[in-house]
Amino acid sequence: MKQQAAEIKRLSDRLDALNRKEKEIITKGVEADFSEIDAEKLTLQTEIERLRQEKSQVLSAKAQKIQKMPFSRPITKAEQADMGALKKKVKGLEVVHPMTALGREMGLKEVTGYARGKF
Repeated sequence: MKQQAAEIKRLSDRLDALNRKEKEIITKGVEADFSEIDAEKLTLQTEIERLRQEKSQVLSAKAQKIQKMPFSRPITKAEQADMGALKKKVKGLEVVHPMTALGREMGLKEVTGYARGKF
């Protein structure tokens, strides 16, 4: 997942560089082959979109796996303060924060714990 994010960032940076290069060429009035730049921009955009789709599918699979767990409930502030003790007490606990990509995808509004049994 981190590899995909790094690759998306790298490709986005290249795309930004091409856009800046194109603007420089236009402002200087230099004759250049814009078809090559446009073709490279198009390939970068399609690759970025493919990687984003792949990343969202991975997140969707993980979200489905977590949501299939039989028990879930919001984690209290006191439990959040001592998360280590809670994770030791509840084996297999998955905690999802609403500000992470997974939490946003799942539509969470508060920190939620998912487990196989009640906790």
